[in-house]
Amino acid sequence: MDGIIQGLSNFRGTVFPGQQQMYQRLVRDGQQPKALMIACADSRVSPEHITQSGPGDLFVCRNAGNIVPPFSQQNGGVSSAIEYAVVALGVLDIVICGHSDCGAMKGLMNAEALGNMPNVAAWLRHSHAAKQIVCEAYPEGMDPKERHRAVALENVVVQLNHLRTHPSVATALARGKLRLHGWFFEIESGQVLAYCGERGRFIPIDEATGVPVAQASASRIATPEFAGPHAGPHASPQAGPEPIPHAIAAE
Repeated sequence: MDGIIQGLSNFRGTVFPGQQQMYQRLVRDGQQPKALMIACADSRVSPEHITQSGPGDLFVCRNAGNIVPPFSQQNGGVSSAIEYAVVALGVLDIVICGHSDCGAMKGLMNAEALGNMPNVAAWLRHSHAAKQIVCEAYPEGMDPKERHRAVALENVVVQLNHLRTHPSVATALARGKLRLHGWFFEIESGQVLAYCGERGRFIPIDEATGVPVAQASASRIATPEFAGPHAGPHASPQAGPEPIPHAIAAE
């Protein structure tokens, strides 16, 4: 705690005085973040640090394994954060950000290690599809590190699918008011990969070519007689193809 208290003291004495007007403005005008980032609670992964965002820029929800439970009527912190971000704040983008060397994914692949952590084991059931994809669709005999990385990447895709089950997200997507992103932060290199829904794989983010999206913003109404003039066959945003062996490996 000594280091935390020292940091707090430094913030109050050195940092805050130069940013007081900004904080006062944020209180006066309220928050207006344009993106929600759902990231892992891992202490090495800070969404604000990675994106170099300041106060008020990001609405952040963190949990073990950057998991999004499928929608249900049971209240939960992740579901509430998603609903509030989309409905109340009107965010335009949602990013699910996984990362390398993820302890949650290690636990997912080694259930015996979770024997004395029943809550963690129950939480990780929302990632079982990622584990099964790698176990059954990827080549046998993979190096353990490669297998762990593949599970962490597939987990981002699985959570994107869960995200689409939330009514607020489904509505915003149908109205063309929201984009979905899947990112993967490589701690050791600082590189960020993004899931491209059209190509069905993760590729490095390149400022020159823009950021790939998992699902682009496009209005969609399934009933033809109510579809607008722009709701043609290409107006509906398409989810990426089902993952296949190495389909999401970085290029």
